[in-house]
Parts: sequence; C-alpha cells; structure tokens
Amino acid sequence: MKRLLCFAFCILTFACIVAGCNTNKAGGGGGDIVIGSKNFTEQVILGELVAQQIEAKTGLKVERKLNLGGTGICHEGVKSGQLDAYIEYTGTAFTSILKEKTISNPKAVYKQVKQQYASKFELEVTEPLGFENTFAMVVRGADAQRLNIATLSQAAKYTPQWQAGFGYEFIEREDGFPGLAKTYGLKFEKSPKIMDLGLMYRALVEKKVDMVAGNSTDGQIATLNLVILKDDKQYFPPYEAVPIVRKETLRKHPKLREAFKALGGIITAKEMQQMNYQVDGEFRKVEEVVRDFLQAKGLLSRQQNR
Repeated sequence: MKRLLCFAFCILTFACIVAGCNTNKAGGGGGDIVIGSKNFTEQVILGELVAQQIEAKTGLKVERKLNLGGTGICHEGVKSGQLDAYIEYTGTAFTSILKEKTISNPKAVYKQVKQQYASKFELEVTEPLGFENTFAMVVRGADAQRLNIATLSQAAKYTPQWQAGFGYEFIEREDGFPGLAKTYGLKFEKSPKIMDLGLMYRALVEKKVDMVAGNSTDGQIATLNLVILKDDKQYFPPYEAVPIVRKETLRKHPKLREAFKALGGIITAKEMQQMNYQVDGEFRKVEEVVRDFLQAKGLLSRQQNR
C-alpha cells in the first residue's frame, strides 16, 4: 500500500510539472528557462542559485519549479522538456537512473554519467559544483560517545536494539538501505520508519528514532550535536553535485554554457553546509542566502539585484 501511495504521489507531482504548477517559486510566472529541484533544502538552494546565475549572466528570464519531489520526478521533468535543468548527484544518477553497480572512483562515475546521459537522454552533465553530498548515517552525539562508536561497522552490534528512520527513496533505491544493510549486517528492532526528510533530525533528537539517513552537508548535524557514522567499508558511491541540462536548451541559448561553466568548483562542502544552516537554522530566505553567496564569490553585483 505504501508503494502504491508513493507511486500515485509521483504521478500527481509529475502531472503538476506538466500543468505548470510550482510549489516553491521565487519569481513570477513564465520564463525562457525552467529550473527545477528536488524536495529538500539543499536542492531548493541550488535551484535558486542556478536561476540567479542564469538571470545575472544571460539576461534570460527563469521560471522556478523548486521543491518538486524525488529523483524520478526531476529526471522525468528534464527528459520530457518540462524542465530545462536541475542539480543531480553523480552517484544517484549512476545507480538510480542508469542502474549501474556502485563504484568508488569519482572521476569514473562522472565520466560514465556524462557519456550515458548524453547518449541515452540528450542531456548534458556540466562541470561539478565542487562539493559532494553523500548519504550520512546519523546518530545522537551522546549515544556515539556513550557507546564509543564512530563507524557503521561498530554501530552494527547495537542496531538490533535501535529504531531507524529513513526517507522512502533511501529505503527503495539501489544505493540505499538494502545494500547498506547487507554490507554491514544491519538489523533493527523494527522495520525502519518511513519519514519526511525534514522531520528526521527532530525525531532523532526527541528519541523517536535512533539512526537516520541524512545528507553529509545538512546544516543541522553540528548544531543539534549529532554524529555522522563513518562509512568504513566505502559502500556509498561518490555524490558530486552536478547540473543536468537539456542539450536542446543549450543549443537554443548558447550563452547558458558560460553561465554554468562559471559555477564549476564554486561551492565547498563547508559552504554548502553553511547555506543549508542559514535556511534551516536561521530561517533566512533562500533567495537572500543565494544572493549573498553569489555576491561573495564575485558572480553577482549589488546593482544586478536592485
């Protein structure tokens, strides 16, 4: 039943894209370029960052369709032409979309994703943004200290007494929970709770769950005194953040290439974590956080945002 409900939700969300719905739009309706994002804070920030960069460097008007849903929703959107671009992670593209077996070499993963996206989908994978956001198995700092654990291998002997909380996508995808559980021999007291990504850390702090699958660049990890358990068996593939752009769009608007090229290597993992915290922890507007970041990097002048 849960799978049927999730499938129905995905269909409805994709229908929303086709109909022109927008769940978190920063600008007005319509535009020359449509930028999408998945449904968590970092993705909304990155979608807005791409949108502001394009508007500043090309003069094109951008329509934002942010906070849409999971990987499948955004991938189908950009394939079908309902989206022109969105930010993906190389490991996700490699395992969830291309259905390849995980490998740990970042350059090899990027190369294969770039080649296969071009040949199979007519999509261009531009330069990585500079940071990796891998899955992070997170526990309370007090528990890690009390049990003296720092790795997933060390945690495995305690998980039979724990309750886990994971997002639906992590439970289902090839590089998610099934393979992780097999690699580390993870067994839990009960089946993992399927949770909204935005609620997992609060549930962990309130001891409703004992381990969650977060993201390594989440801003709340340090501020809530949580600990990321080291993936000591290197189960997870590399997850470099990369723009995925329709080749047709790049042919139509050649100046987009320079706009995306300027974003290559611009964001460190620490900077991404800081931006995530500014939105989630300090409750700042995404548009303001992105504008300040681009100005600090010299990609946006104050005059351009007046």
